[in-house]
Amino acid sequence: MHPEIVSYNENQEPRFKEICQLLAQEIDQHLPGAESKVWHAHPVWFLDGNPVVGYSKQKAGIRLMFWSGMDFEELELNVLGKKFKDASVFYQDASEINISSLQRWLNKAREIQWDYKNIVKRKGRLEKLR
Repeated sequence: MHPEIVSYNENQEPRFKEICQLLAQEIDQHLPGAESKVWHAHPVWFLDGNPVVGYSKQKAGIRLMFWSGMDFEELELNVLGKKFKDASVFYQDASEINISSLQRWLNKAREIQWDYKNIVKRKGRLEKLR
């Protein structure tokens, strides 16, 4: 696991630290070969330079976000806007994390991707990669 992500997780209050550690462990395990780093102040995993999943501490808890999650068609993931294709879920406690759902979402994150890497070059227009 990337040292910056370990540090990010360690700096969370205990209940959120446990959530972050579990998420990082599962993401690392189920997205082998993904590049990970702290990007825009929170942990993010990339496939071929394209962000696919990350998490951050917010008022509602730890937000797990999938950049292309809107197309996963998963009821547990909330789609907040329509311009971008992201979807997320919030956790207040590690016991709320459904590991089988998380693993399914991570598999979909590999298979379903919109091109966020080139969004600036395309002036905000997204194109589907997979």
